[in-house]
Amino acid sequence: MSPPQELTQVIRTWAEVFMHRSMRDFRRFMEETGLTFAQMNVLMRLKHSRECGVSDIGAQMGVSNAAASQLVDRLVQMGYISREEDPNDRRAKRLRLTAAGESLLQRGIEMRAAWIENLADMLTPEQQEHVIAALNILTEAARRTMPPPRQTAEDREGKEN
Repeated sequence: MSPPQELTQVIRTWAEVFMHRSMRDFRRFMEETGLTFAQMNVLMRLKHSRECGVSDIGAQMGVSNAAASQLVDRLVQMGYISREEDPNDRRAKRLRLTAAGESLLQRGIEMRAAWIENLADMLTPEQQEHVIAALNILTEAARRTMPPPRQTAEDREGKEN
């Protein structure tokens, strides 16, 4: 096997192990909290965008505004997101994570990352240095392959004005 092929195989193997373990812990967290994948998707979207509208949620998930609204209603009832009138368009609602939503996501992130700390403890200091260097290189290369972030309707309106 050539070095590029071997590298590709090693990265694929690591990605499979990482994703399997990460998703297992993620599923366990969802079961413990009683949240669905779709609900977690909305919460994560709000964590990364700070706020958005119901139509943005629907577009991202590929569902109707009515379906997105029902999903949002449940998360509002649970106290994880707030829904406020958009100051630019009173018909539209802006969604944000509440402190409870932020706390819930932080707990989930910590739960998913706990095994990584155990993994790091299994490596010698020299192995840790090699892994740090390699992962920094891989992370930077991966970032260069990512498309630019999608703009929300609000982002586009701000640039037009």
